[in-house]
Amino acid sequence: QVQLVESGGGLVQPGGSLRLSCAASGFTLNYYVIGWFRQAPGKEREGVSCIRSRDGRANYVDSVKGRFTISRDNAKNTVYLQMNSLKPEDTAVYYCAAVVGKPDSIDYGLGFMSHRYDYWGQGTQVTVSS
Repeated sequence: QVQLVESGGGLVQPGGSLRLSCAASGFTLNYYVIGWFRQAPGKEREGVSCIRSRDGRANYVDSVKGRFTISRDNAKNTVYLQMNSLKPEDTAVYYCAAVVGKPDSIDYGLGFMSHRYDYWGQGTQVTVSS
């Protein structure tokens, strides 16, 4: 069945970069949505970015615009989150999640609503620190 596996987290210095990967199985990325969420200690889970597989349309939360780029490789059933110019406030566990069997709209906040997502990965730790 549907499985999502994140990888690519680690420890980086402020200003550094990481690329997270979300490998999906059990469905193809076409006509589905993959979102990236993060949860920092003591904070609520927040949506970071999301992408619509059929056309690559993407949205970003304001705090990462211009620094993060989401992309997909449909042949590999994998979605990436390239994170540049990382800041300490980016420190969190990052999760990928999938919308399956629903309309694939990512506008009007739908891409950042946790309850819209059906499947979740295990999370990967990103730590930005000197």
